[in-house]
Amino acid sequence: MTDQTPQDDSVSKKATRAFGWSFGNTVVARLGTLAIGIALARVLGPSEFGVFAIATVALAAVLSFNELGVSLAVIRWRDDPSTIAPTINTIAVGSSMILTVGMILTAPWISTALGDVQATPVVQVIALSILINGLVATPAAILQREFMQKQRTIADQVNTWLGAGLSLVFALLGWGAMSLAIGRLIASLVFAVMIWRWSPIPYGFGWNREVAGRLLRFGLPLAASSIVVFASGYADQIVVGSMLGAEALGFYVLAFNLASWPVSIFSQPLRAVAPAAFSALKAEPDRMSRNFSRVLAVLSCVAVPACLAISGAAQPVVDFVYGEQWAPAAGVLLWMAAFAALRIWFELCYDYLVVQGRSGAVLIIQACSFAVSLPLMLLAVGPFGESGVAASQFVVALVVSAPLYVLSLRRVGIGATGLLRSVWMPVFAGLVVWGVAWGLSTWIRMPFLAAVASAVFAVAVISLLALSRRDDLRRLRLAVRGA
Repeated sequence: MTDQTPQDDSVSKKATRAFGWSFGNTVVARLGTLAIGIALARVLGPSEFGVFAIATVALAAVLSFNELGVSLAVIRWRDDPSTIAPTINTIAVGSSMILTVGMILTAPWISTALGDVQATPVVQVIALSILINGLVATPAAILQREFMQKQRTIADQVNTWLGAGLSLVFALLGWGAMSLAIGRLIASLVFAVMIWRWSPIPYGFGWNREVAGRLLRFGLPLAASSIVVFASGYADQIVVGSMLGAEALGFYVLAFNLASWPVSIFSQPLRAVAPAAFSALKAEPDRMSRNFSRVLAVLSCVAVPACLAISGAAQPVVDFVYGEQWAPAAGVLLWMAAFAALRIWFELCYDYLVVQGRSGAVLIIQACSFAVSLPLMLLAVGPFGESGVAASQFVVALVVSAPLYVLSLRRVGIGATGLLRSVWMPVFAGLVVWGVAWGLSTWIRMPFLAAVASAVFAVAVISLLALSRRDDLRRLRLAVRGA
């Protein structure tokens, strides 16, 4: 006997198919560009990689609020989205143009503040991505609303492969950090054209004062929240770059990117469909909360052991994949990989709370976490370097952010007992994986063998956890097959 209505089942089928496309898209992109990323790190080295990291931090800061949060309204809009799309385009593109010019003009100051004035031209080139992001914000949100992940998969693959391939070619030609900026910019332009082409709503500009007011009332708290999310998510890189320099930032960012593999593979595909799926079931809160708990449980069974395996085997993973010149990144990776497991949970909770209309609660959580983490990182960076900054991030997430998310979920009908029931087994298994991976790293001297042995053990544990959740997995398979 099933607890799903026909509407619930229809939404599940659409969302699950979309998730399948999104998951495949992310896995292929991450695995396909892994070799290129390794080659770029080896060709550029920590210093050049750190210069590009400065530009990336600056770009991420602006992208966190460049379209003022209004594009997400397309997903929640109950009526025809074409009625608000022109107004959203006007807001998104107008704000993006202003911010692009502002970033180009302030690039020397930004680069100096983050650790290396030589990053100035790279920051100026990559600033053009802000305008592209604003131009494509609405069509991308419409594709997400309509579960058009097949088209998004194709566009993302072109973006990933073209950008990585061009960056590698330019790096081999000796363009240094600029190779990454130009490769990314060209690929973003091609991506934008593809998204425009596939959008079911014609692109255009317009202005409706009443709609604009509603959009800004919805979007501005999210934009403010996103700024705090950026601050809490990138303050560590700002602290490392400004106080330890570009090379230390290169080590830190490499470890962060490595730790983000599980986030990219497991969380990002889910985030591409979860808001629309939760929103479609908003009229049935009981089923909505049950679906959240199921997703959390299945996601934890895979993500937590994967993240903790990388953490436990940090040293051999860095030595084997990137080479001895990147060895200092291992101390950062140990903490950042563990932090990645918490990030995956937080991003799912963030999307659920936003759909529930609790964007203010999200802002409070991020603000509190940032207020605690910043002074702690500033205290740790001197005596413990970049590893101390990473450890601070993990501690604050565990002690401050996690309890606040639990409290916020409780207020929308998801109790702490249900959350614990969903995650306790994956957490226990993940801790076992971490201990085994650390032991293998200590006993096995060859980095390749230690990394592979840790991965094999983690996969075995994940398989057992997935077996324990076979009923939830069976429901997903049935939905994909149209049952």
